[in-house]
Amino acid sequence: MTSFLPKPLSGLPRDGIVLFATRFTRLFAYGALSVILVFYLVSIGLNEAQVGMLLTLTLAGDIAISLLLTTRADRIGRKRMLIIGAVLMAGAGLAFASTKNLFFLIAAGTIGVISPSGNEVGPFLSIEQAALSHLVAARSRTEVFAWYTLTGSVATALGALCGGAAAGLVQKASFSVPDSYRAVVLVYAALGVALALLFAQLSSRAEVKPSGLEAGKVSARDFLGVANSRSMVLKLSSLFALDSFGGGFVVQSFAAYWFYLRFGVPAEKLGLIFFCANVFAGISALLASRLASRIGLVRTMVVTHLPSNILLILVPLMPNLSLAVLVLLVRFSISQMDVPTRQSYTMAVVRPEERSAAGGITGVARTAGAAISPIFAGFLFSRPSWINAPFFIAGTLKIAYDLMLYQQFRAIRPPEETKD
Repeated sequence: MTSFLPKPLSGLPRDGIVLFATRFTRLFAYGALSVILVFYLVSIGLNEAQVGMLLTLTLAGDIAISLLLTTRADRIGRKRMLIIGAVLMAGAGLAFASTKNLFFLIAAGTIGVISPSGNEVGPFLSIEQAALSHLVAARSRTEVFAWYTLTGSVATALGALCGGAAAGLVQKASFSVPDSYRAVVLVYAALGVALALLFAQLSSRAEVKPSGLEAGKVSARDFLGVANSRSMVLKLSSLFALDSFGGGFVVQSFAAYWFYLRFGVPAEKLGLIFFCANVFAGISALLASRLASRIGLVRTMVVTHLPSNILLILVPLMPNLSLAVLVLLVRFSISQMDVPTRQSYTMAVVRPEERSAAGGITGVARTAGAAISPIFAGFLFSRPSWINAPFFIAGTLKIAYDLMLYQQFRAIRPPEETKD
């Protein structure tokens, strides 16, 4: 059954294959939506400042949903929480396609699951990775996570390509501009339904029995699902929030819009640009696992992330489209090398029965950081003379994160590294 898979994945059980399929489906939907989302919201009458506020509140809603579902997943059931998240994703897409009213859009974005960045939002990532960590050996975890990251990056890339192309084709078929973007939003909703059906295929092997705790019994000390790992999780969360706050200034939706404002690039060409960018990002994840086996997870996170953030600052300084795209692609080719290593490190340094909660809390911290910055980015993008500022702010904050992460965690190694 798994003979066609790369060697690190050949030993994955059926549940592992399902989790890779759900990752691909979800990130394809996120990628398709991210390229056209700002265009769609502007086309139905919102201004840039309102779009920034909406995206901020959408991400804020994801925080509450993620925290609610992930901190209960290991006790109540990972499969159950994943299905609920998929239903919320489908509902949000349907609501966004059905109304122009800002109030209803805010309500739908806050309650449902919408990704303006093309990256993971909602409860999915942390629960899926907790399940994968439960299904694979510790020494295989980083490499499996690297392929998991590649799967998501390829899916995001294909989604971006198809989302931009689909909007262009619908416009050429004499549909209005808003309707062309609305078609992509409806596809997003349909993929949310498909995601729920895939999650329904998971077996009990994806679950974990909490040690030392009765299912459903939560004390004041571990009300967020973590007790022994609390200090570690809080430190990681604070740093991840800083990184995401910086990244939130240049979420993929706003980055695509910047190329339109600066160089007049249409949606279908933006889809191609971000297709290439996400493919490069995914391939880099495989290199990250090999580098981590030599120099360690923490060093790999920092060594690869620092230069990518310098390149981010350079993007708006490029004098023409070709150079700006080149710098962006080089940046993407190393920007995601910290992702599988960061995720593997988090799963490694917490107890097995606290992995979903730890992943959820650190994920919520990242979403919280990313939720604040789009509202500022929206105001900057509404002023033509300030459209380059988000890149400078993002790069500077993310460099600060890299330096602080190395200073605080370089001496804390995961179990598989200390055994060497």
